[in-house]
Amino acid sequence: MIPDLSVLWVIFFVLLSVWVVNALILKPILRIMHERGEAIASARALAERAAAEAAAGIAEFEARTTAARAEVYREMDKVRREALATREQVLASTREEVEKTASEAAARVRAEADAARAQLTRDADALGNAIAERVLGRKIS
Repeated sequence: MIPDLSVLWVIFFVLLSVWVVNALILKPILRIMHERGEAIASARALAERAAAEAAAGIAEFEARTTAARAEVYREMDKVRREALATREQVLASTREEVEKTASEAAARVRAEADAARAQLTRDADALGNAIAERVLGRKIS
């Protein structure tokens, strides 16, 4: 029994169809899928690299910010200490000035009191003499 030639033709056309579908549809689709997979992997690697760079940048920013804050705090402390020293100097000079003024004022008051006592003594003597002269009716020498 000889096989029917139509079976051979069917087999030929099926194989031809498989080859055409494979060459014109499946290979380009598989190639595009492979390229997309590579593009996705490349994008992931790029995103991971960007994330790592961003994390490094954030860490560097934090370090610089911390260093800048520390420098600012050091400067503020230095200025505060200088201001306190200046304040102490101003207080000391003011205290000395006040003590000097107070001692000068006390000396002036003592001098004025002594002068007033002397004047009062002279006035009391003169008044006493005047009263005695009036009471006695004659001049007292």
